[in-house]
Amino acid sequence: MSVLIKGGRVITAADDYVGDVYIEDETVSLIGESLDVEADRTIEASGKYILPGCVDPHTHLDMPFGGTTTIDDVESGQTAAAFGGTTCHVDFIIQPQGSSFADAFADWRSKADGKQMIDMGYHMAVTDLREGGSLEELASLPDQGITSYKLFMAYKGALMVDDETLFKTMEVAAETNALVMVHAENGDAIDVLVKKALAEGKTEPKYHALTRPPETEGEATNRAIQLARVAGCALYVVHVSCHEAVEPIAIAREKGWNVFGETCTQYFFVDYTFLERPNFEGAKYVYTPPPRDKANQDVLWAAVRNNVLSAISTDHCAFLWDGQKTLGKDDFSKIPNGGPGLENRLHMIHEFGVRQGRIGLNRMVELLATNPAKLFGLYPKKGTIAVGSDADIVVFDPTRKHTITAASQHSKTDYNLYEGTEVTGTPETVLLRGNVIVDGGELAAEPGIGQFVKRARFGQQLTAVEAAA
Repeated sequence: MSVLIKGGRVITAADDYVGDVYIEDETVSLIGESLDVEADRTIEASGKYILPGCVDPHTHLDMPFGGTTTIDDVESGQTAAAFGGTTCHVDFIIQPQGSSFADAFADWRSKADGKQMIDMGYHMAVTDLREGGSLEELASLPDQGITSYKLFMAYKGALMVDDETLFKTMEVAAETNALVMVHAENGDAIDVLVKKALAEGKTEPKYHALTRPPETEGEATNRAIQLARVAGCALYVVHVSCHEAVEPIAIAREKGWNVFGETCTQYFFVDYTFLERPNFEGAKYVYTPPPRDKANQDVLWAAVRNNVLSAISTDHCAFLWDGQKTLGKDDFSKIPNGGPGLENRLHMIHEFGVRQGRIGLNRMVELLATNPAKLFGLYPKKGTIAVGSDADIVVFDPTRKHTITAASQHSKTDYNLYEGTEVTGTPETVLLRGNVIVDGGELAAEPGIGQFVKRARFGQQLTAVEAAA
């Protein structure tokens, strides 16, 4: 099928111009002004933005956690993503204790079979190098298109690894050109603080934050940076939430070290006081790291503006407030950690980043599409609009008003972190490899259209042959 998108404002990380985009055989075939070509479908985009499909490098779909499972499976989560202008994401395979990496990979792929609405890749979360996967097996994952390893420095007794496992994984990453990702919090210190709070009868949601002070995030971030330097691997710090974690990343980047960081949409808008909301409403905002003091929001805007932080993800990890979050009604440590967000990243960053003058349009595209694609081996197939790239495109109406509500969202969760927020600007038409998947605000595709994408190793570019292999 061929598609011609006419007369829109094409915005990439580097360019901003009015033009036409012609799509053929799922890729961008031609870009120019007033193109004289025949197409099976023409989309008039005058007055609209033509953006690369967004890439979300941090999501958790159909993931077991805290005695339950995230409410969004691959189909519902990716449907929400599509309506929010995200056409590719990288989800996490969580290696169960005692499981091989191959078994974990097969299990996660089976969850996605026939359900994919957009394209996806995987990170491997390493939890067990003793009775589960071996270092040799870990080293083979990049050949299968899994080119990033995630390690949790928190959640003691569950997902947390010790420094030996962290460092050995870093050494493998250095040898295989994989990217190491860390959830950076000092899990040992947090475990002491949590047990102390509960012993004192402090059970409300606000203690989730009070037992995970920002210093524990800063310490773990710096520790991971220094260990990565010794091992010689590239490091990506996920969901950076506060000054204490931004600072060591800034220092490392000033030195020219291979250190990168992301923050998540929610950290710009939700602060600690949300956890204090009455009637257990605060549990909606229990995710990790927790919402911080409001002063950190300006720190994060400055960090994404100045390239101290390289990407904005969602860390979409959705649970029902009524029925799942309530597992921790009498004990904050039993509240499933996570929040929704896949559908509203572009809405919120365009409104409060671009429209309010904190970042420009090119930087928005860089943070939401191009940099995630480059860092995670998807570029230039994903993350840009260029001849030969996958035709993952968002026709975005910058003048249309939209009110964010749980009632209108496509996630299965029963609340929205940004409930009632009115934004100006919303995706109108979304294409995945040239196939229209959202058309005028309506779903226009069936499950199964999305594909698994084998990603290139860190610092390398993804070719069409590699992606299809």
